Amino acid sequence: MSDQFNRYAIILCGGSGTRLWPLSRTLRPKQLLALNGEQTLLQQTTQRLLSHVTAKNLFTVTHEDHKFEVKGQLAELAIDAVNNVLAEPCARNTLPAITWAVNQINQQDPNAMIGVFASDHAIDKVDAFLQAWQTAELAADDDYLVLLGIKPHEPATGYGYIKPSQQLAYKGEMPVLLVAQFVEKPNVEKAQQFVNEGYLWNSGMFVFKAQVFMAMLKQYQPEMAQQMAGMNEENFAETYASFDNVSMDYGLAELAEKVAVVPVDMAWSDLGSWDSIYHRHEKDAQNNVTHGQVLSHDTSNSLLWAETGLLATLGLDNVVVIQTADATLICDKSRSEDIKTLVAQVKIHNPTLTEIHQTVYRPWGSYSVLEEGSNFKIKRIVVNPGQKLSMQMHNHRAEHWVVVSGVATITNNEIEYTLNENQSTYISKTHRHRLENKGSEPLAIIEVQCGDYVGEDDIIRFDDIYGRKV
Repeated sequence: MSDQFNRYAIILCGGSGTRLWPLSRTLRPKQLLALNGEQTLLQQTTQRLLSHVTAKNLFTVTHEDHKFEVKGQLAELAIDAVNNVLAEPCARNTLPAITWAVNQINQQDPNAMIGVFASDHAIDKVDAFLQAWQTAELAADDDYLVLLGIKPHEPATGYGYIKPSQQLAYKGEMPVLLVAQFVEKPNVEKAQQFVNEGYLWNSGMFVFKAQVFMAMLKQYQPEMAQQMAGMNEENFAETYASFDNVSMDYGLAELAEKVAVVPVDMAWSDLGSWDSIYHRHEKDAQNNVTHGQVLSHDTSNSLLWAETGLLATLGLDNVVVIQTADATLICDKSRSEDIKTLVAQVKIHNPTLTEIHQTVYRPWGSYSVLEEGSNFKIKRIVVNPGQKLSMQMHNHRAEHWVVVSGVATITNNEIEYTLNENQSTYISKTHRHRLENKGSEPLAIIEVQCGDYVGEDDIIRFDDIYGRKV
């Protein structure tokens, strides 16, 4: 094995996680939530990867809508990784996302050895994961595209499968096998057959050399390779939107000749359903998993998750109940894989409930909508220390601000002043204004909007430190 390569990792942090609705939503998907402990799934993934790669060599690909939240979560663990966050202007599946990140790495380091990992998976046996990663690098150094294949413990129908063949001659911690075939998600009977015949779950984790990847891309996806080569700052958004919506599996792995897999048992889950979340957590005496303020009586084998308020159940078995501030899900636990169908219906009747939570996170802090009508909206706004909102104006609404805690620095039509707790101010319609927290503690205000239109798109920005459109 060569000692000349430098190790990098790419985290894929896209997707909306609709099967975990109503907790996971478009603007705050499952990878940004703490579903498997105190850290978010993105932070858990980052923590694992930092055992094998330096923070400056960790790249994260996410959507433009999630960029600031991703940067904030990474900053808590590895500040050097923040500058390597790549924000897609639109979703284009895994191959374009990986291609963009690999191209960035390859330009700065032609000797890069790269691992690609999802941001929303759970792995209990981290040592086994790291051994598999290191073993995969042995074959990748010989120009193989290498996957990590999960040894199945049940005939799961929610995963694709990999059929392995003969073993390659590498002296790693684990065997390296050639890939004979990729198989789509099967039915239960086929899945059981695959388990009996030694097939592996396809985890979507890859290891390869950057130069090998770029050569494969040029061979099997020449149009994408040409588009990537011609992409620059001026044409970036247009070029990225023109990429084919194709996965890494379809676009490269299933076409390439030198493809290998490392079988590994690392207690892995893609956390793709509420049933999988249930299986990850400790159970009480009635075999229930509870989160938040829950009171259950004569209830068993259930997942009871309360984000707000009290959740009380009586006489239930084998159910999932997820309670958020503005939506509640109740379903049979065995049907949790079908929630996508339900979410599609919710999206037709009330699309906002699939996109945002009652609390919306922004780069400067967050806001929660407390009440809303046709001509008014009441918010609780929290501004983090040292942060400020954009200089902005509204054409259709005026705003009343009351400071609940902290000290607010306010600009109102070029006049700057401060407000302390229990003081208030009025921002007239069409006035340029800005809210800032120069203190060391969070600033909280209550905002009452009044006007003929109180939608979030009634914002004209004149200056924004976060680079949002003005």
